[in-house]
Formats: sequence, structure tokens, C-alpha cells
Amino acid sequence: MSAPVRLSVMGAGLIGKRHIEHILARPEAMLSSIVDPAPAARELAVSLEVGWFPSFQDMLSENRPEGVVVATPNQMHVANGMDCIAARIPALIEKPLADDVVAAQTLVEASERAGVPLLTGHHRRHNPMIQRAKAEIDSGRLGPIVSVHGMFWLIKPDDYFDVAWRREKGAGPVFLNLIHDVDLLRYLCGEIVAVQAAQSNRLRGNAVEETAVIILHFVSGALGTVNVSDTIQSPWSWEFTAGENPAYSHTQETCYQIGGTRASLSIPQLDLWHHSSKASWWAPIERERLRYEKADPLGLQIANFCAVIRGIATPVVSAREGLKTLEVIDAIKRATETGDLVSFWADHKGPTNRKCNEAL
Repeated sequence: MSAPVRLSVMGAGLIGKRHIEHILARPEAMLSSIVDPAPAARELAVSLEVGWFPSFQDMLSENRPEGVVVATPNQMHVANGMDCIAARIPALIEKPLADDVVAAQTLVEASERAGVPLLTGHHRRHNPMIQRAKAEIDSGRLGPIVSVHGMFWLIKPDDYFDVAWRREKGAGPVFLNLIHDVDLLRYLCGEIVAVQAAQSNRLRGNAVEETAVIILHFVSGALGTVNVSDTIQSPWSWEFTAGENPAYSHTQETCYQIGGTRASLSIPQLDLWHHSSKASWWAPIERERLRYEKADPLGLQIANFCAVIRGIATPVVSAREGLKTLEVIDAIKRATETGDLVSFWADHKGPTNRKCNEAL
């Protein structure tokens, strides 16, 4: 077994601390330092007996790592990523990859030109449950995918919005929350080539949306719907159904349904429904619950990052994958504002807008 990969974590906030916990728990990884100017970050580094540095450049000159986990605020991701590329140090950058598509494109292209691996922190793809669902879909057992539905319904309390930026454009559930769901639907069902959407802020009246309904057009011809709201008391969201984060209640409801001509699959339960005797609504329908070995996806993400650094694996979620998901979210936001159908060129070089009543 090779020596553990020396990793530094930039940003010791909530998600940064979770990354630190998983680095400390993985045999493939070793925490070498924390980069964060806050006094609390320095105290954490001292308590863990690892290096502490107020800046990336300070860390480079004294304690160069083999990889960096970037868990800083979103607006710093591109600059931090560029620093890593310039230093030729692979990086795992928390989602979203950037605040906007143009900046993300610049970051991805710089990484690819330099040959420095960048990964995006869409950790849900690493979940063994999602991996099992992906394998089942790819095997053809569901048949051609016809339609997909996803839900993100929950309620954020009033005091959540005491922080000013959470009431402003760009801070709504489409960008902050739905990005995870869109990434999983892309991963499971293929590329999204067009979107239509509508949004509302009628209850709180903030500048940002609180509810949105989206139609997804997949390259395969499948259609999808996604319904997102952060003002509904409900059990139907990944947060409440997947049991991934102990901060949330764990319900036994579903958040995604994927329908094919041979079977349908509910997630996260992995219930596969099909007519075994005849494909007919009059025939009995049966349920099969698919099995998988549970494991924390954040830990598996760190393991994949280490394997990429060692050159023995490819990224489960590359920076380019993060860019593609960000492109879809950007298109959804524009569709909600204009009422247009926003369609993408087949090579994903850019979107165009058309009215919703125009045929694809």
C-alpha cells in the first residue's frame, strides 16, 4: 500500500470541517494543513496537530500538499482553483464550481490545458445507492427511459433569511439546492439539452425565487419534471429521504422516480416496479428492492480524489462535469426569467433561447 496522500483543506467552515473529518478517517489520506485566516481555523489546526496557514501562498512555501480540497465561499472557487493549477496541485472544488458559467469554463479549460486534475464536489454521485441505480439503468433493465420526476420540497425557517445575501438573486433553492438534483438526474439519465421553467416568490416577496417548476428535455428524447420549493412543509427531498446527513429527519418517502418501458425505479429506496407476466396495466405489478452496501459518499469522494492523485482512477465528477451541471442551472434561471425554452447545442458549446410554444 502506498503512503497516504497529503491533503490540505482550504476553508474551515461547515463543509470544510466535514471534509477534514473524512480525510482523518480515510486510510488513503492524511491531513497536512488547513488554509483559512480565521482564528477558529487556526485553533482547529492546533487541536489536530496539523499546519495552519492564512493563505495558499503561505502554505505552498512551507508545507506543499499533494492535493487541495477547496471549501471556501463560492465566489472564491475560481481564484482558489487557478492557484492550484498554477502550482500544479490537483484540487477537489466544492460545488458549485463557480458563480457563473463563463468563469467555470475558464477554470475548466485552464485545468485541461495544464493537465492538472480538478474534481467537483457533487458528492451524491459517490453514494453506493446512486451507483447501484446507475448500473441498473445502464444495464437496460428499465428499458428506454421515458420520463423522470424529481422533488425538492422543504421549508427554510424565517430566521434563515436574516442573512441579507439569502434574500438576493442567486441565493434561491434553484442555485443552492437544485444543482445537486440536476447533477444526479444528468448522471443517471443522460445529458439535458433543453429546459423550460417558471418560478414564484409570492409568499416571502424576496428578490429570489422560493418555488420553481422545471421541464427537462434529455438528449435521449426522455422528458423530466423537477419541482423545487423551500417554503413547503414536506418529506419529499433528498435531504429527508436519503438519510445521508444526520442533520435532517429521515423519512421513508421518495424524491426521484425514473420511468422506462420495462420498469420504473424509485430513489432512494431503489424499488424497481414492473409487470412480470405482461406489459399491461391489467397485469399484476411487482416490486423488487435493490440491495447495496451503504457507505458515506463524502468519504468515498475523498478516496476517489486520492486515487486520482495517485494516477490509479479517473474522477467520478470531473470539473467539466461540474461545468455541464452549472450550464443547466444557468439555463433554468434564464428560462424562469424569460419564459423561453432554452436549448443547448449538441456539443454543449452554448445555449439558445426560444419561446416555450416552439417545437424542439
